[in-house]
Amino acid sequence: MMDIMTENPGNSSTRSSSSVDLSLSDTEDDHTIAQLLAEDEKLSNPGNQLARKLSHLDSIPHTPRVISDIPNADDATFDHNRLADRLNTYGLAELQIEGDGNCQFRALADQLFHNQDYHRHVRKEVVKQLKSFRNLYEGHVPMKYRRYLRKMKRRGEWGDHVTLQAAADRFAAKICVVTSFRDSCYIEILPFDKKFHKEIWLSFWSEVHYNSLYDAGDVPSRAPKKKYWLF
Repeated sequence: MMDIMTENPGNSSTRSSSSVDLSLSDTEDDHTIAQLLAEDEKLSNPGNQLARKLSHLDSIPHTPRVISDIPNADDATFDHNRLADRLNTYGLAELQIEGDGNCQFRALADQLFHNQDYHRHVRKEVVKQLKSFRNLYEGHVPMKYRRYLRKMKRRGEWGDHVTLQAAADRFAAKICVVTSFRDSCYIEILPFDKKFHKEIWLSFWSEVHYNSLYDAGDVPSRAPKKKYWLF
């Protein structure tokens, strides 16, 4: 999440060509993802096994919020160790997700579509949700809402707990997060209407990085193509 993205200005024809390529790629992704969504409805919920492992834990009430202060290096190390200990205790393991600023959306894409490269589609759907149901989210955003929407449209912009709530609503999913927070190990994010038909499991190294979460014996072999966060 903490990589700094730079823009290559190029010339106008290059930018135009790139824009067309990205548009075509997004359209192809949409068709592929629609097929995956249809197939996913036929599958059993793989999150049930993880839910049983953590059934004794009480989740804290979720309040959507934007990103708070980034921890310093010492606090981040301590938080990472705390998270690793929790995952080990409960027999959970992370599929490492790229740290390019899109990690929340990549982790969601891995859980939803078994491919973190669909993060652009997930971000687009989350922004649609935020825009279409402004009354649900605006009160949790401490800035002009249009500015917030513009930020979240940008690739590489960090997701927050508001975007997690919007994802839960858009995909009718309960999002289960094992965290590095000192006082709250486990958070459940339910759709506002409380209706869901799938579970999404994430780990959250507080304000630093999200990974996709699995049973320790069932982590898929797919791996990120670029760098990912290891401390």
